Amino acid sequence: MQFCDGRWVVSDYDDVRAVLADPVTFLPDNALTAVTPVAPAALRALVRARFSLPPTLANNGSASHAGLRRLVASFFTPARVAAAEPRIRSLVLERLGGSDLLRDLAWDLPAIVLMELLGLQNVDIPTLKRWSSGSLEFFWGNISRERQLELVDDVGDFHQWLIKRYHARDGELFCALMDAGVSAEDSAGLCYFLLIAGQETTTQLLSTALRRALQDRALWARLVEPGVAESFVEDVLRVATPVVTWRRLTAREVVLSGVRVPAGAELVLLLSGKESDPRHLAFGYGRHFCLGAGLARLEAAVVLRTVAEHEPTLRLVGGEPEWLQLLSFRAPRSVTVAR
Repeated sequence: MQFCDGRWVVSDYDDVRAVLADPVTFLPDNALTAVTPVAPAALRALVRARFSLPPTLANNGSASHAGLRRLVASFFTPARVAAAEPRIRSLVLERLGGSDLLRDLAWDLPAIVLMELLGLQNVDIPTLKRWSSGSLEFFWGNISRERQLELVDDVGDFHQWLIKRYHARDGELFCALMDAGVSAEDSAGLCYFLLIAGQETTTQLLSTALRRALQDRALWARLVEPGVAESFVEDVLRVATPVVTWRRLTAREVVLSGVRVPAGAELVLLLSGKESDPRHLAFGYGRHFCLGAGLARLEAAVVLRTVAEHEPTLRLVGGEPEWLQLLSFRAPRSVTVAR
């Protein structure tokens, strides 16, 4: 435990697990709160767009969470996820041959798979990616007021698009939400985070996993063997998860690792494991465990195995890439290769 920049950093595995397991003592209310306070001008733009993130999934500690989670989980059943494997492999094969495995393969593949799984058709994927990557930076970046104003219109446009699709019953997910009596505001808040987290973090996982795999030539050759890609994905999640931290608020004074932490303290939980520890919390724990964990694992394993099978001579080129560096997200912004 250490206190840094106004936040308590929790690094011990058992402490992090205990915090995630207790949503009464450790509230999820700040999970989606902007890391950089929203400047007045940007806030006014959000108000004009009627933007809101009501408690729905990641930031919901209320009784409504369980029902909303069950509804969304129905789109991520093991059977539905497993049925997506041929489509994932087909998308990989369509994208082989480029010089940047992030730009040419991993950038849009998870978004396409997610939209199909949620029954959302006619989605402009490049626009969705711009909205979602900008939203990650807006809410999890240490950014200037000027940068907030550059991003805020996309944040508002994304939210308005969700509201319009809800009222039009445009897609299986929105129909399910409306039929369950979920309001337009709650549906937009739920879908805002779901459509970002459900594909941006997988893009980050793919870029991280591909780069690490290509750094080990012996491993790259073995990825075609049964179970090797799956085991490697778990290693990446354990020691290099793209979701490096998550946040909680203390509802009362607590003691963690012998340190007394006051009520109302903001906790930053470190999710990566250690090289010598087989455990990890990359997908969280407890009632807020990531609903897309099975899909992310499948996508990563299928992508690695398929690329290694069809591109055995790939090698990394160039120096250290630029990295995405946000409070909760880390990943290389490019995976440049040659044959």
